[in-house]
Amino acid sequence: MKVVRRIEGERYPAADHFNVWSAVKVKEGESVRTTVAWSHFLPDGGAKMKPSARERLYYIISGSITVTGDDGEHVLNPGDSIYIPPNENRSISVNNNEPATMLVIIVRVD
Repeated sequence: MKVVRRIEGERYPAADHFNVWSAVKVKEGESVRTTVAWSHFLPDGGAKMKPSARERLYYIISGSITVTGDDGEHVLNPGDSIYIPPNENRSISVNNNEPATMLVIIVRVD
């Protein structure tokens, strides 16, 4: 077992993200193929449109974000989640003029 406290985690720069502060709580290597992190986006933060070879699940903790993918736009609010399969395009943008925080679960697909 591994316990990671709220204030713990390794900060990392997420590729093609902007105005975001992210911290990894559990990373691949500590886990067989899963990374768990949280991302805190400023009001003008987000991520550029691009696919990932990994599965992703976003769970919104606070604020509001729009995830745009191959199937359109999805507005997500606290308590909402979205699953993104491997190789699917997605972008992220913060709604309103408030920061947004989300839990990010990334799974390497073998």
